[in-house]
Amino acid sequence: MKELLPINQNVVLDLTESGEQKTASGIIIPESVKEKPKFARLVWMSNIENAEVKPGDIVVYKTFSGTEIEFEKKKFLILPYADILAKITETEEI
Repeated sequence: MKELLPINQNVVLDLTESGEQKTASGIIIPESVKEKPKFARLVWMSNIENAEVKPGDIVVYKTFSGTEIEFEKKKFLILPYADILAKITETEEI
């Protein structure tokens, strides 16, 4: 089994496919013009001191950041740790 290990303060996000999208009138939106989601699950990260996220977290990242790759037939995004803007967490209602 191979693993993708980021270096130099980079992280790897899993880009899940959202499938075919259509408008309300039934027009199929091609991949080339779809707005990509700005959040993904963090799967691997380099050794970063005092990191505020960990593998398994859902994070929000900067638009047009990172490099998309295909590894082991899955799509990933490698981007600098500094390009992570927020972490999505579950909270209880009061």
